Amino acid sequence: MKYGLEPVIDHASRILILGTLPGDESLRLGQYYSNPRNQFWRILAMSYDTSIPEAYENRIRFLMSRGLALWDVLKGAHREGSLDSAIRDGIANDFETLFHHYPGISAIGFNGTKAEQLFRRHVIREQGFALPQSVRTEVLPSTSPVPGRNILSLEGKVARWRRFLTDAG
Repeated sequence: MKYGLEPVIDHASRILILGTLPGDESLRLGQYYSNPRNQFWRILAMSYDTSIPEAYENRIRFLMSRGLALWDVLKGAHREGSLDSAIRDGIANDFETLFHHYPGISAIGFNGTKAEQLFRRHVIREQGFALPQSVRTEVLPSTSPVPGRNILSLEGKVARWRRFLTDAG
């Protein structure tokens, strides 16, 4: 069983970006989106037309300054390697408590289709969590380096992420 990371969030966070479960490199380092091939930090930098520092603590400061929070749908799961398609026996994070403590969240961006599917299955159906009606959700193109069914160019991904971040922020 692999277990994920704690959320990166504060009371000024308005937009929650949800992945599935951190990959092996992120778990090893205890840092979100640590695989250098993952496009997450690059897409954020391009979406905001800025550079993002390499040091993780500075990346977290960047997120906080933009009202962004990070977490994953799953608290833990069985998974060989880092592929989302290999996730088995997922255990969801506690979103009821998260939304209770951080009521300022007004939007959720799912980092890929799999994150949204796991949220619907494990959080909404199994836990019976009712997302507040005021919270907008959107499935964003995955930042994973592994191509999925709906392959977009980097520029196409950035355009979708930028629109969501602008509209939700």
